[in-house]
Amino acid sequence: MNKGFTFKQFHVDDHGCGMPVSTDGVLLGAWASVSSCRDSQADNNGPTILDIGCGSGLLSLMAAQRTQSGPAEILALDIDPAAVAAAGKNFSASPWPARLQADKQDIREWTRAQSKGRFQTILCNPPYFNHGEQASCQRRATARHTDTLSHKELLSCLQSLLAPTGQASLILPVYEGKALLAMLADDGLYCRRLCRVKSTAAKPVHRLLMALSPQAGECDETSLTIHQHGQYSAEFIALTQDFYLKL
Repeated sequence: MNKGFTFKQFHVDDHGCGMPVSTDGVLLGAWASVSSCRDSQADNNGPTILDIGCGSGLLSLMAAQRTQSGPAEILALDIDPAAVAAAGKNFSASPWPARLQADKQDIREWTRAQSKGRFQTILCNPPYFNHGEQASCQRRATARHTDTLSHKELLSCLQSLLAPTGQASLILPVYEGKALLAMLADDGLYCRRLCRVKSTAAKPVHRLLMALSPQAGECDETSLTIHQHGQYSAEFIALTQDFYLKL
């Protein structure tokens, strides 16, 4: 039996990927600002949405569903060939195969070959951990730890690839998220949206959703609690109900 997760408009087979479909990924895909419009200074040819470290392609598929009226073209990149193969299969089986492309690339090297300010929207569920014990499975270790892509390197790529009015949306644990936010000024980026996520009201914040932009401005700060009274909260349902089958 194939592993995976079936959503309302698409299926994700994550077999062989370093990270399976997760609540973190669904939260980011639903919360991120996605735009199918081209910035006047962005590249006028090719995709306007970039998914960095795409894994099975979940974020790209969610973006494709959310921009059907655009329609935006979406480029998904990963350093792991197994992840790229899985994403490609998921894209081909989706309702939007012509708008989705998966390529094997090291984002650090790939960025240097791109025109500056090419993308209006960037999505990234980045490697989380800067330290600690690594998973024995190399693919999972690559997906979870920053050995192959540090957060400083990621910010440098985002600064180069984002259009002047574009946004890059990420999700990180609180400790790593705060450390990344503290580095923004060095790379000419600003946090324009920040959502603090709790699993329940009684527990501390455990994830940060953030939208970064080269354009300075006020940061819209919100919070989200996933569970309430033993079930999904109304705010979590409102955010994700276009995707989850049972909501």
